[in-house]
Amino acid sequence: MPVYRLSQQAEEDIVRILARSERQFGTTARARYQALIGQALREVAADPARRGSKARPELGDLVRTYHLRHCASQAGDRRVANPRHLLLYRVIAPGVTGIGRILHDAMELSRHLPDDYGAP
Repeated sequence: MPVYRLSQQAEEDIVRILARSERQFGTTARARYQALIGQALREVAADPARRGSKARPELGDLVRTYHLRHCASQAGDRRVANPRHLLLYRVIAPGVTGIGRILHDAMELSRHLPDDYGAP
């Protein structure tokens, strides 16, 4: 069974994203976004090169991104109208996807890489 591992930075990203979502949009919106993030994590763990993901060689070896909008339709009745975050990840072992960050899509990714990614 494929699994994912969150970096410390990714865990902190999730906490920050969900807290802001709740402050700005309320508890129900926070729950929807939390479900969407969970769906995206499961999707990239199951298939790291899935449709909608993007290889990012400029960010480091085997680094990929996956925007949450690609799994929005999979979140069922808890649909998020306009997700604005993406997963930054890479396969770290067979069947194990390492999630390095969860970043807003307006951020310059190269400035927010996990410490161990090191762009080429």
